[in-house]
Amino acid sequence: MNIIDNTSAKQLIINLSILLSKPTGIGNYAQNLFPYLKSFQPTLLVAQKYPDFDCYSIPPNLTPHHGTKGHFNRLLWTQFKLPQIYKNLKSSLLFSPLPEAPLYSNCRFVVTCFDMIPLRFPKSFSPLTAYHRYYTPQVLKQAQHIVCISQTTAKDITDFYQIPASKITSIPLAYDRTHFFPINLPTRKYFLYIGRQDPYKNIQPLITAFAALPNCKDYELWLVGPSDLRYTPTLKTQVAELGITNQVKFLDYVPYNELPKIINQAIALVFPSLWEGFGLPVLEAMACGTPVITSNLSSLPEVAGDAAILINPYNTGEITEAMQAIATDSALRSRLSSQGITHSQQFSWEKTGKATSEVLSRYL
Repeated sequence: MNIIDNTSAKQLIINLSILLSKPTGIGNYAQNLFPYLKSFQPTLLVAQKYPDFDCYSIPPNLTPHHGTKGHFNRLLWTQFKLPQIYKNLKSSLLFSPLPEAPLYSNCRFVVTCFDMIPLRFPKSFSPLTAYHRYYTPQVLKQAQHIVCISQTTAKDITDFYQIPASKITSIPLAYDRTHFFPINLPTRKYFLYIGRQDPYKNIQPLITAFAALPNCKDYELWLVGPSDLRYTPTLKTQVAELGITNQVKFLDYVPYNELPKIINQAIALVFPSLWEGFGLPVLEAMACGTPVITSNLSSLPEVAGDAAILINPYNTGEITEAMQAIATDSALRSRLSSQGITHSQQFSWEKTGKATSEVLSRYL
């Protein structure tokens, strides 16, 4: 790794302390974004090598891979070590692709905020609730500027933290165009959900809606996402009680390179979440030409536009009706497929990167 000489001045440093070797979520956002910031000649604060970039070596134990201890280590490093790195590199701006930065320091910073879900759906004794209630608002208030991933999140920041809208810029996420695109494969008889199994993802009503299909036994429901000991057993009990054990497949985590095939062959992606900061599976499914059923709440209409069936996620009957319509109406499937492909082309990492670059340039 190329370690920066402390005597050289670097205007922009990018905090990639959260980056995993196999990034997901925020890490995926950061990894797709920072190549478009190359014109600033930034220094990357990373635990791994990145060719063509100046890198500053940081500890490898700061990521979610290390669980709660990893998060705690990262917050300590951010508060006490990062200001010294900022000073040594003679930086004028820190960009953090998550709402973490040194508080009450001389560091000037721009951060990205994803959602307020831990405050909308708080869990008793969850450290994330305290993190968003006490730490995040201080970071956002002390930031030079805030980037967020949807207009919904921008409004939430204003509503929850009373931060002026003038301090916030909404820049949507994007998808990997080399990975998610239509594949000429036959459609198979399964509906697809991709994501975690937290209650706000609304999987129990999805299962209920699927079981209510008039010809349920002719179809399957595939649930893609990591098992969770807090929630998965309850979902499996529900499936058994409804007598649809043979129809519902719990696929656990699916490797990234296998997702396009699974998405392409689904009858539809059904994503009835109660709230999302963005909703990337919706965009990836549309890019593959797979019809989408999703919620009419939060950021999901921003992502889906008029290229999906929008349902009230609190109404299982609406979910069932939408699934039945797509399963039985080939013209509807064809129209949604075509509209989804066209709509998805509005999103690209290049556009996201350029828009983020414009924000950062104001503060350098």
